[in-house]
Amino acid sequence: MFHALGAALAGVATPALAIVLFTVVVRLLMHPLSRAAVRGEKARAALAPQVRALQEKHGKDMRKLQEKTMELYRANGTSMLAGCLPALVQVPFFMVMYRLVTTPNPLLEGTLLGTPLGAHWFGAYDHNAVFLVLFAALAVVAFATARWQAARAAEAAGPQPPFAKLVRLLPFGTVLVAAVLPLAAGVYLLTTTTWTLCERAFLHHAVQLPPRAGTSARTRTS
Repeated sequence: MFHALGAALAGVATPALAIVLFTVVVRLLMHPLSRAAVRGEKARAALAPQVRALQEKHGKDMRKLQEKTMELYRANGTSMLAGCLPALVQVPFFMVMYRLVTTPNPLLEGTLLGTPLGAHWFGAYDHNAVFLVLFAALAVVAFATARWQAARAAEAAGPQPPFAKLVRLLPFGTVLVAAVLPLAAGVYLLTTTTWTLCERAFLHHAVQLPPRAGTSARTRTS
């Protein structure tokens, strides 16, 4: 399957460009899921103060706390899993992309500035400049993503978990992944992480919650 898909994409455009275009098309198809995920995240964030109030009041009675929390979410038309399920649905799409850029197929036989898309960092000593530019670009996107996450956490104005700083380092993991996977995977990672950053920034302002979200919560914490 991946051999046929790779051959088809390689016939559409230059292999590296084909990876970028295919990634963009897939992310466009998944945009409704991303929008739903952001809507769910914003709904949960809006209810966070009321959830903390319930935790303070019913913290010793976990059953009561769970009942009140579920009641709060139902009253506001959301759930504890809002924002999570759409993200899980996207996993198969990412798996297909991962297999496409790591499984031998005609797409990996192409080159990017003279470097084979199937080449690895540790084996491409004659083309290290291409990988260095890729790593630098991934690091820039990771830094911007970490700053974005920090800004959103500051807006929440709530207590941060002890591992919050570690979570902000996770975006830089793409550099390490690109170092051990084929160059094609690095091109995909750069495309999809850049898309995610831009999409999240857009949806953060574009997605608006219904007026009821968070409004009826004050009457449900008692």
